[in-house]
Amino acid sequence: MTLLFTKRGMLGSTSSIIISWRNDKSDAIIFIDGNNFYHNSRSMGIKPGSIDFDKLINFICLEFKCNRKQVRYYNSEPDISDGTKKYYGAQKFFSELKKLGFIVQTRKLQKQSNEKEINARIKVIDDEEYCPICRPLVENACIQCVGRFSKKEKGIDVWIAIDMLNLCLLRNECDMCILVSGDGDFVPALDIIKGSGKEVASTSVYHGYSNLLREKHRFKTITEQELEGLLKQDRF
Repeated sequence: MTLLFTKRGMLGSTSSIIISWRNDKSDAIIFIDGNNFYHNSRSMGIKPGSIDFDKLINFICLEFKCNRKQVRYYNSEPDISDGTKKYYGAQKFFSELKKLGFIVQTRKLQKQSNEKEINARIKVIDDEEYCPICRPLVENACIQCVGRFSKKEKGIDVWIAIDMLNLCLLRNECDMCILVSGDGDFVPALDIIKGSGKEVASTSVYHGYSNLLREKHRFKTITEQELEGLLKQDRF
């Protein structure tokens, strides 16, 4: 930034003083692994929906002394068949993030068969040699517990890694890459970005925060007290 000051002297003469300085803060793109952050926050007894994400990003930028250039949030998206409360709750949450200027990237949960797990449990039941009356009851309870099908997040972590490499390296849109996740699977992508000369960092709560992620790159562990300070004020 440059400022120009004009000084008026005697006999109407003027002189100009130019003062300039450089903003040393890096422009950062922040990538949020929504599913990882959700489950790790819940493990601390914090309801993720009560977190003020605007405060969270400001906290991260202050910690790493960077400018918020772009924030990207990734998560799986429930289907309406999963229940109207869950579906519309997620839609409301995504809408709130978009109002904050976040780029929200979602993908439908993938339905998969639990047949392999059911068969493994039935084998255990067979080994126990239940009586003819008890066995069908135990088997049926097992199937109901596991479920014939389950839904699982698929491909979100790969999507995040590809976007990190694309935006930070190929398109050169930032000076710094910040990952909000405790997942150590992102280490190779961060290694490549750092090797190109870019700054990289990660942040997460201490529950589920990969040791490898913290050993390899700059990091910030968000304490329970700090997370409580990032909650929405209207929750009371």
